[in-house]
Amino acid sequence: MDIDIRTLGDLKLLKIRGRITLGVGVDRLRDTLEDLLVAGSNQWVLDTSDVAMIDSSGIGLLVRYLTAAKQQGGALKLLNPTKFAMQSLKMIGVLNLFEVYEDQEAAVSSFK
Repeated sequence: MDIDIRTLGDLKLLKIRGRITLGVGVDRLRDTLEDLLVAGSNQWVLDTSDVAMIDSSGIGLLVRYLTAAKQQGGALKLLNPTKFAMQSLKMIGVLNLFEVYEDQEAAVSSFK
């Protein structure tokens, strides 16, 4: 899994490529989000357009860090999730927790 981070003011745009599944994928994303949180960053847009697979461990991680960001006055928003990711989030019953955007500009401006 690859994660590219761009800083746009107080916002972090994370471009994720690969699989958010138990093991390396979940570990890498957890470490990245934890590092950002510890550094004081809590406004995140996760571009998941290149995430081929997300399992229940990955979904649990997203929910956990959505909660952590909100507790610190921030948010975690999803950009361009794949059809598979959307179906997985919906099936598990957590899709309604996330703000989902198809346009990067709209996702970024939603923090202003």
